[in-house]
Amino acid sequence: MKKLIFIMVILFAGALIAQPSADEIIKKVDANTVTDSQIAISKMIIKGRRGSRTVEAKTWQRGSNDSFTEYLAPAREKGTKMLKLGDQLWTYSPSTDRTILISGHMLRQSVMGSDLSYEDMMEDPLLQNMYNSKIIGEEKILDRPVWAIELTSKKDDISYDRRKVWVDKDRYIILKEELYAKSGKLLKTIDIHEIKKFDGRWVATSLTYKDVLKDGDGTQMQLDEIKLNQRIPDYILSKASLRR
Repeated sequence: MKKLIFIMVILFAGALIAQPSADEIIKKVDANTVTDSQIAISKMIIKGRRGSRTVEAKTWQRGSNDSFTEYLAPAREKGTKMLKLGDQLWTYSPSTDRTILISGHMLRQSVMGSDLSYEDMMEDPLLQNMYNSKIIGEEKILDRPVWAIELTSKKDDISYDRRKVWVDKDRYIILKEELYAKSGKLLKTIDIHEIKKFDGRWVATSLTYKDVLKDGDGTQMQLDEIKLNQRIPDYILSKASLRR
């Protein structure tokens, strides 16, 4: 009996050692998410109350703070550009030939009528910088074992005071997410549909982003092409590129 108890204690201790902390899990999620640079071609399928429309774009991104996006289709959006440098965001519209700095209340506006806001685009992608984390359960999503983790904000100026994320135990990628206001009200949800591996990293290639306060079935994000760790010339990540 003593021997059996000893073996059970050893096995239990081993399980505790093998279980990473919430902070360790989130650090691995961040490490998988943020790359030195990437070039991607993607679609937003915006499913509104009156039907759906598709917006295509090409994005150049360097690190976690700088990116440049050019919209390719449909025709009325073609040539619209967006530049993010640190905590500043500009848009250029060819129809008005104007460059606008998006700031203040404008950050809450929808991007191209989608369920994403400019504020969403300005969030620091490194969760460990913004949130404290705690494991609150274990579940299965897409037939994958996941940790359910609650994230609570470290700062007052964060768009979402609390988040709940479900992290794939093997691939350290978020498969589902819920975003909450300070009041506790659910604001947005993110559901991953498909994941692929590129250069040793797991990347979501299809997901639905839903603003629960809006009508419609959300915005489906589809990644058509991605190249990681590409050299991005400085001129692309500059205000001059908006009018180029």
